[in-house]
Amino acid sequence: MNTLQPAYDLSPLLQVMLMGALVASGPLLWWWLRHRGSNPQGRLQALTLVTLFLTFDLVLFGAFTRLTDSGLGCPDWPGCYGHASPLGAQAPIAQAQQAMPTGPVTHGKAWVEMVHRYLATGVGALIVVQLALAWRRRREMRRQGRRGPGLGWPVLTLLWVCLQGAFGALTVTMKLFPAIVTLHLAGGLILLVLLAVQVARNGLAEGTLRPVSVSSGLYLLTAAAALLLTAQVLLGGWVSTNYAVLACSSFPQCQGQWWPEMDWTGGFELWRPLGQLANGEQLTFAALTAIHVAHRLAAGVVLLCLGALSWRLWQVPALRGQARWLAALLLLQALTGLSNVVLGWPLVAAVAHTGGAAALALVLTRVLTLSSPRGAYSSSVSLSASRLSA
Repeated sequence: MNTLQPAYDLSPLLQVMLMGALVASGPLLWWWLRHRGSNPQGRLQALTLVTLFLTFDLVLFGAFTRLTDSGLGCPDWPGCYGHASPLGAQAPIAQAQQAMPTGPVTHGKAWVEMVHRYLATGVGALIVVQLALAWRRRREMRRQGRRGPGLGWPVLTLLWVCLQGAFGALTVTMKLFPAIVTLHLAGGLILLVLLAVQVARNGLAEGTLRPVSVSSGLYLLTAAAALLLTAQVLLGGWVSTNYAVLACSSFPQCQGQWWPEMDWTGGFELWRPLGQLANGEQLTFAALTAIHVAHRLAAGVVLLCLGALSWRLWQVPALRGQARWLAALLLLQALTGLSNVVLGWPLVAAVAHTGGAAALALVLTRVLTLSSPRGAYSSSVSLSASRLSA
């Protein structure tokens, strides 16, 4: 039954979108009741914060979906066996579960997968409302002869969430193709970054945040740390989507050796199905080992770089909060990464490891957005002042 199910069945699309709107209605109602008396800029900032919070939750739930092998709980898209929820697909799900009780399709996995899709659609709805609110704010200010806020970031965020939805569909229809799943994970973190940039920029426009003057060296170190973290996130996604975590079950050695047998070519052949090479051969254990070791070696580099950055940020009084968060998250990442290896990939630690990476990305985004290299500081202050006067 599962193999005969078409990859795309758009008949339940409208119902799935309505479920997403229902998911978004709760946060929107809370936001409206709590901030209806605030100024327009404050309402926009509050909605952006709500969207950022729920997007972070979505990233965590996406990790939970992947780690519980629920990504194919519904083998078609956007619904489940042509229905808007697993309730209407109980018969085909039961048949698939009876054929493979621990396989990719079970009642529990189907619900996990569909809840993830509902949450993703709800976040998309919130981003649409956020863009509409920013556009309305801009139009009102222009009617008053004032320069309104730009729409570049909200528009880019909406376009990105649409692209992320396309990758989500490909994740299912291409049967957990590792490169697609890794890009889907990275896309979720980029969506977080886009929202975090808007939160910081809105704070600067409101005057609740101020630009921080830093040395050019510190700014470049922060940018380099962000690039290293991006590479490490991609490596971590590659480890997870290839199920290579358990290739090494000890630390600091791997398989009782400092340098075990590894197949770097096979491990980093990017465009191939799950568990196979492009030529159809089975992916070897040596290839999985290479994937794991690459992530472990890169983790050491990232730990040193972010540790040095945390120390440097501590020397800037206005950024000491970010320095504390950075140090705490680095400790969390080290502990959860280590427990994934020595404790056999426990679910809580694995989800927390993804959440820690996302939180690190948010901290670095905030630092980069608020920081102004010396020489650009005066122009940043002037820009903030002009926004406030507007």
